[in-house]
Amino acid sequence: MAASFRLGGILPGVLVSVALLAGGARAQQPAPPAPPTPVPFADALKKAADDLFSKASVSGDQIELVIDPLIDAASGGQSTATRSMQQRLMEIVRASYPRFAVQPFDSESLSRKPVVLVGTFTAVNNQGVAGGPRDAYRICLTLADLKSNSVVSKGVARAQPEGVDTTPTLYFRDAPLWSKDQATDAYIKTCQGTKLGETIDPAYVERLTAAALINDGILAYESSHFREALAFYRAARKLPGGEQHRVRVGTYLAASKLGRRDDTVDAFGDLVDFGLQNDQLMVKLLFRPGTTQFIDNPQVTEPYPMWLSQIATRARQKNACLEIVGHTSHTGLPQVNERLSVLRAQFIMDLLLTGAPENRGRMLATGRGFKENLVGTGKDDASDALDRRVEFKVIGC
Repeated sequence: MAASFRLGGILPGVLVSVALLAGGARAQQPAPPAPPTPVPFADALKKAADDLFSKASVSGDQIELVIDPLIDAASGGQSTATRSMQQRLMEIVRASYPRFAVQPFDSESLSRKPVVLVGTFTAVNNQGVAGGPRDAYRICLTLADLKSNSVVSKGVARAQPEGVDTTPTLYFRDAPLWSKDQATDAYIKTCQGTKLGETIDPAYVERLTAAALINDGILAYESSHFREALAFYRAARKLPGGEQHRVRVGTYLAASKLGRRDDTVDAFGDLVDFGLQNDQLMVKLLFRPGTTQFIDNPQVTEPYPMWLSQIATRARQKNACLEIVGHTSHTGLPQVNERLSVLRAQFIMDLLLTGAPENRGRMLATGRGFKENLVGTGKDDASDALDRRVEFKVIGC
């Protein structure tokens, strides 16, 4: 039975409830379920795909299927791994599930309200330990039927990290900064935050046509067709749901590759405004390991002065005060990384103040070490560059 009583010396009027069993024994909590056992990457993907397609509750002898490119749920980007997963899924469908006919991810296919496949691939700690090493990858696949506006199938699996190449694809590797994007959040929610039979997130559906154009722009950029890429991004931005971070990034990248200096500066300024407005301005400034100096690669660091100038200018125009937060990847001792992240933030703040020392009272340098890693694999290469970012947060003055 349960007994409730007042406990003297704590807080007057606070009621403490204690559950008692016969004989005064405490109820035993059921043991948490054992975590899934990660299997080789190819096996994990096959398992998730078989569950997804064999159990799909959608009628019809011939079902149009569109694949909205799979992403890394931590970064929102595409990688060598997610691209290879997409290619393998198409092969599995053609070989084992012929009633699904894979169609291009474009406005024409979407107008026929097909079934859309979304998928995420995320580095996780397999035991679920917060802050623990990312020792497995979680695969999540979902089928969303646009005709019934509902989720019709799910497939999940855990993969071993060995042999998995999470290097970002060219567009995402070249992106100068990262910011939260409502479109990406809606994609992830559709994949990871839904159950069978639930309605598809309206925020995801309304952005689908724009997302198809953005994908065309990404592929054009990665094929060095920069004018075509810029045209795709500009067309996407005019559509409902086209005001996306990926459009702004793509516009900047394409203008930069075309050598349009003024357009490049304006596009980066637009990115900064968007980031400051949403308090998510995370810039990929790459440092030499263990130092506060940028890497020795002029091709990478050449735009840094323009980036920092635009950040300082746009923040001043908004009368914003900034907390400059340094981050490091998940290698080395925590205390060393925390100190290094602070020093890197201080270095960036000093650069911002070089031409405007009067702004010193409007900036604060701090560091988080690797406490807020987005990727967390500790590879110290292009795959976890976001973990070595510098973040600019708008704070009260």
